[in-house]
Amino acid sequence: MHKNNSTVERVKEWCKNTMMEHIGIEITEIGDKYICGKMPVDHRTHQPMGLLHGGASVVLAESLASMGAALQVDLEKKACVGLEINANHMRGIREGWAYGKASAIHVGQTTQVWETKITNEAGDLICISRMTVAVIDKK
Repeated sequence: MHKNNSTVERVKEWCKNTMMEHIGIEITEIGDKYICGKMPVDHRTHQPMGLLHGGASVVLAESLASMGAALQVDLEKKACVGLEINANHMRGIREGWAYGKASAIHVGQTTQVWETKITNEAGDLICISRMTVAVIDKK
């Protein structure tokens, strides 16, 4: 359980009827200030040359970082929204799964910073991303 009492099953519910569900992202683990997931590398996530689309990697990174941030706050009172994200693409991948682990670098009252490492099935780094999240009051 986390600050807002979420479990992997509850976080998976957050993904229903979203881009995450559409492209097949699955949440696999949550822990103390980290969250893991995987994304298929197939026709839904390919670019025209048959490689994993860099934008799909960013979708995985932002999804994990955003949910990781949300796990750190009281969702009755606060919401987490992305302010900035960047990504460096290290190598291509054509098939299989891309695995992401988002880890908190900074968890503050008004901002959070998350780093997401995305690897292939062999554990090789294919993308690294950093995201800044604003923690705002719900209206």
